[in-house]
Amino acid sequence: MEVGSVRCRSAVSAVLVAVGSMVGVGGAHAQEPQPVAAVVNQTVTVDGSRAEVTSIDGRQVTVRIHSAAMGREVSVKVQRPADSSVPRPSLYLVNGAGGGEDTATWEQNTDVVDFLAGKDVNVVMPIGGAWSYYTDWREPDPMLGVNKWRTFFLDELPVLVDTMFTTTGKNAIAANSMTATSVLQLAIAKPGLFRSVAAYSGCAQISDPVGRQFVNVVVGTGGGDASNMYGPPGDPAWAANDPVVNAEGLRGTKLYVSNGNGLPGEFDKLGDSHLVTWGPVGLANQIVVGGVIEATTRWCTKNLQNRLEELDIPATFDLSTQGTHSWGYWQKAFKNSWPLLAEGMEIPA
Repeated sequence: MEVGSVRCRSAVSAVLVAVGSMVGVGGAHAQEPQPVAAVVNQTVTVDGSRAEVTSIDGRQVTVRIHSAAMGREVSVKVQRPADSSVPRPSLYLVNGAGGGEDTATWEQNTDVVDFLAGKDVNVVMPIGGAWSYYTDWREPDPMLGVNKWRTFFLDELPVLVDTMFTTTGKNAIAANSMTATSVLQLAIAKPGLFRSVAAYSGCAQISDPVGRQFVNVVVGTGGGDASNMYGPPGDPAWAANDPVVNAEGLRGTKLYVSNGNGLPGEFDKLGDSHLVTWGPVGLANQIVVGGVIEATTRWCTKNLQNRLEELDIPATFDLSTQGTHSWGYWQKAFKNSWPLLAEGMEIPA
């Protein structure tokens, strides 16, 4: 289903309700008890940023990081591979608009973390940065504070993870919804850091009126002011951070991008385990609100696809004929993208 810009603008107005209502608790997935995870260094410090292990639960290690760039503490969960006797690569599994601070996380709403428990990979799951787009903001925000998340993801977190756990240094990154935009921005900003990138149901373009309004609504849902991020409309910073405008920077990165079309599909039914809210009301919310968001992000995704084709940059696009902005589709998309993510990290799928 193609969505015109006029229709997208009206659809975006519904996203304010949508973004807040689509977060919540899905089915938690308990893991089998595992041996204590191997941690090479309990505490590391690099260029003023510091990481220390605060807890170990089986193979899951919780690390507290002091970000020198932001002057704040950030928690990061790291699931260690079953065999950590040799260096392993790292997959950065990024949560959506709530930044993992709420219940809308991969761990609580999908079986992806359990799926990855059988893979030879460190799974790095940052917690924090809700509604921030994981970018470096121009000004501190009265509600969201100091945001230098791009610096954190590119210059602080990877080196601390690599030092603490002795990894191979071969990274991949995957994200859904708001942060699907962010991971494309990160890949452009530092080519080669993430060898493969998967983005599910994101709006890659941010500098045109539709994309900018989408960003304003998402940031505003958390009480923030997007003008503190990239300035007022028309400021060059918007285009400078637009993945569609700067798609040339994605050349050489393995890319997987997916999106539904907003129409009800296989996971939009009563009793589905991925429903955020159980019952008819929860299903109606997923179909109506989730449908509006997904139709809007599909329009953005088609524009990214067209731009990459113009530039002759290879990418895998999965534009399913049906599907809403919800966890069942993201779980399926992640597993479909796993071979590409694994290829970038040079491990078997």
